[in-house]
Amino acid sequence: MSAAGSAGFEGDASSRRGPLRPSGLLDVLNVASVVLDAEGRIVLWSPQAEELFGYSAQEALGQYAARIMVHEQHLDLVVKLFAEVMKTGRSWAGAFPIRRKDGDTRLVEFRNMRLLDDRGDVYALGLAADQSTVRRLEWDVALSTRVIQQSPIGLAVLDTSLRYVSVNPSLERINGIPAEDLVGRTLREVLPRVDLDAVEAAACRVLETGRPVLDQSATGRTPAAPDEDRTWSVSLYRLEDAVGTVLGVATSVMDVTEQYRAGVEAEAARRRLAAVADASARIGTTLELDRTAHELADVAVPDLADIAAVDLLESVVQGRRSALGPAEPAVIRALAVQAGDDAPQALLAVDPPGQVARYGPDRLVTECVRTGRPVMVARVTEGDVPRIARSPEAAELLRRAGVRSYLAVPLIARGEVLGALDLKRIGNPLPFDENDLLLARELAARAALQIDNARWYQSARNSALTLQRSLLPSHPPVTGGLEVASRYQPAEATSEIGGDWFDVIPLEGCKTALVVGDVMGSGIVAAASMGRLRTATNTLAALELDPALLLEHLDRTTAGLDQAIATCVYAVHDPHRRQCRIGNAGHLPPVRLRAGRPPELLNLPTGVPLGVGGVAFSTTTVDLDPGDRLVFYTDGLVETRRHPLDERLDALLAVLEGPDRPLEEVCDLLLRTLHEPENSDDVALLIARATPPS
Repeated sequence: MSAAGSAGFEGDASSRRGPLRPSGLLDVLNVASVVLDAEGRIVLWSPQAEELFGYSAQEALGQYAARIMVHEQHLDLVVKLFAEVMKTGRSWAGAFPIRRKDGDTRLVEFRNMRLLDDRGDVYALGLAADQSTVRRLEWDVALSTRVIQQSPIGLAVLDTSLRYVSVNPSLERINGIPAEDLVGRTLREVLPRVDLDAVEAAACRVLETGRPVLDQSATGRTPAAPDEDRTWSVSLYRLEDAVGTVLGVATSVMDVTEQYRAGVEAEAARRRLAAVADASARIGTTLELDRTAHELADVAVPDLADIAAVDLLESVVQGRRSALGPAEPAVIRALAVQAGDDAPQALLAVDPPGQVARYGPDRLVTECVRTGRPVMVARVTEGDVPRIARSPEAAELLRRAGVRSYLAVPLIARGEVLGALDLKRIGNPLPFDENDLLLARELAARAALQIDNARWYQSARNSALTLQRSLLPSHPPVTGGLEVASRYQPAEATSEIGGDWFDVIPLEGCKTALVVGDVMGSGIVAAASMGRLRTATNTLAALELDPALLLEHLDRTTAGLDQAIATCVYAVHDPHRRQCRIGNAGHLPPVRLRAGRPPELLNLPTGVPLGVGGVAFSTTTVDLDPGDRLVFYTDGLVETRRHPLDERLDALLAVLEGPDRPLEEVCDLLLRTLHEPENSDDVALLIARATPPS
């Protein structure tokens, strides 16, 4: 027999694969082969027979087999069976104890059959194996077969081409395909609607490396459940025979759809909690209405939507409550818009921040704010687009952008519908679902309260500023001997009005009185005290009193006010004498700027604040030539919690140093450079430049 003929081949694959390595199963059984002549003498004796019976070939050949292969108590029976096989040609099998050469007794499984050669002579072939080895293999096969058949886990064997070799009943049920339709076919041929890329790649790695792959996920639809996506956990193991020949891959398949869905829901819940926590930290960092709306839009994009718009009803922005009727349009002001990278074109269809738009009663956002309930269109159709967009032009832009899903959630605070959070998905292929709705409602509920707070804060702040500015003077930019500029900057961190003020009072003879003061505290009481002090200052200034004497009168006026203490600088400029007489009541010193010299803080007696009483004030006269400037300010310009006052005063001088600028420009520069947004104090600023007397 040729070498090719002696090798094994696998079916029709021989032309492709060539000879296969022999199986190791016979090596595990260690089958002994013995050939007897018609007289029962041994004529052939295999090495396995030597190992099983303990006799070498030289010792066994020519001997009667019954004497060295069978226990003496079974000798007659075996001789009889041998004669029957040789006479009738029927094979015989059985198990008998044998006595080895070393005297050990062993139970051996026998198979006997008659042989004929080309001359017609009769021989007997005996095959023998240790029965304990045979039984162990039988138990292993029986156990494997029973486990495979009854296992609730889908089991299959794939060859090296990843074609089904065998499957168990559980896998038939999982796939919804009988075994006869699976065997011989590939995974993709059988399961075209399952995502198998990762499984096939894992199977190839297992065949190559021998390292198993556990819990590889696969998702898709099978004939067993054609209308729903299922998820399976697939584990793969390489199969080898006893001599190491790779046979294929064993796979186990478990349906883990419920666990997968539970994990997806748990992950979605975790993401919602993370988004809510993120929103709690990012929304409402200030009481600015526009910034709060932008913070909400920023949180929603891109995790929840590709485009987010925060819209308020115009009536709400104006401080009125709104209740829309069934046929009434919604007049909406866009506060904030945010778009992801996938939605630049759709952004053109959204109202820009600050724009007021009119949405008809049939629009979805109108329905949302009218009913106070969310409106969700999971999959937007052609007929839905006109109800989403404000106008036909905007609808066309949304069509081109490919809007896929839409969600509008009302912004409700203290029982009032303020507006809506408008969400669209463009690049995200997933439709909005109930989990997205839950998250959007949570974000909207948290943001609505912050937006409402910002709205009322802004309204209160605007009212306070209106009152504050009504208490401050309007003065001509040029008096008899001064050019004047002023600013009032309210505190950023509070909506309460403050007690800072300034005044420019023309006097006889081209003289001008300059006043800057600060009533301690804030609110209506401080503003009222400031108004009374300003009125008193104007009245006393008309008497042309010395600054120190005027401050004494103001001190007594302040003492008569409820718990009022104020600081104040009062100066009278005389352009003819080119002098300025200044009195200080506990206020920060003014700065004098002169051409060719560095800015200087005037060295004035500080005095005590107004309202303390019992301490005399003094007047200091300083030169003020044409072109010289005086800068008066309140402490809100320079004081901070993080820096020493001396350091801040040095910063003030540094800003003022340099070329001469227009006074209005200097005011803006000082506020922009020195006044910090988080400062809780307001600022009054007054700058005067001496001019030749008219």
